[in-house]
Amino acid sequence: MPAGGMLLVDKPAGITSHDVVSRARKARNTRKIGHAGTLDPMATGLLVLGVDAATRLLTFIVGADKTYTATLALGATTDTDDADGEIVERAAPERVDAVDDALIDAGIAALTGEISQVPTTVSAIKVNGRRAYDLARAGVEVQLASRDVVVSRFEVVERRRVNEMIELDVTVDVSSGTYVRALARDLGEALGIGGHLTALRRTRIGPFSVTDAVTLDGLAAAPLLSPAEVGTIVLGALHVTEVEAADLREGRRLLGAATRLATPRAAAIDPDGVMIGVVERRGKDVKSVMNLPTGAAA
Repeated sequence: MPAGGMLLVDKPAGITSHDVVSRARKARNTRKIGHAGTLDPMATGLLVLGVDAATRLLTFIVGADKTYTATLALGATTDTDDADGEIVERAAPERVDAVDDALIDAGIAALTGEISQVPTTVSAIKVNGRRAYDLARAGVEVQLASRDVVVSRFEVVERRRVNEMIELDVTVDVSSGTYVRALARDLGEALGIGGHLTALRRTRIGPFSVTDAVTLDGLAAAPLLSPAEVGTIVLGALHVTEVEAADLREGRRLLGAATRLATPRAAAIDPDGVMIGVVERRGKDVKSVMNLPTGAAA
């Protein structure tokens, strides 16, 4: 299997993440492409694609923190918690008028930090083997369990009052698994006027930025980030000798090498700059937990 690498893509609105993967497969002439976290069709922004053997690295990226810019509409609730759904309840204008900046700021403060969040009903979470959004669209009542997430930044960039609603342009830094739609829903609920998401753009996944991403037109020609580059950026590097590289490829531990790891896991890089795989501490030793195919590109 070719080593491949990582491809950063700026997804446009109106298509699914799977659509982007399908286009990338055709553009790169390979079936072996995956992604590190979906975006809804209405959302735009960063998708991190793994190509060929580098898909093995996606598991070390998918759990990374993320940054989004979004627009929240307060004053109406939809059945999907976003603008793609139908409005099911609209607050009276006088109730919306009674919500001032201080109340909004207090509501945002309560949704910042470590919080418990119930994912949106039309999420991709599986319930008894089926996606929640498939069940919801089939008319099945879906009840999802709350989960602990971290919202490390919930910053209001601009506030507007439009069409008897309050619009907030925000930037949020969140842990993996956080639903920005649910933040809009919960803020509106806390204020007593309902809320939903009207725009969403992902600008960062871990160390990767949308400013470095290509559009769909650039899928074929864009150079890939090599496994060694990605591994070093995400995990840090452990540089090994040729003998140590051979040991790791054969599944043998590097005895007494744990002190050379600055973090619990790292990308093992051989003298030629080629990534061998991902290693971690095992007591005083270092052991490979994922190897890339021999001959992987640097």
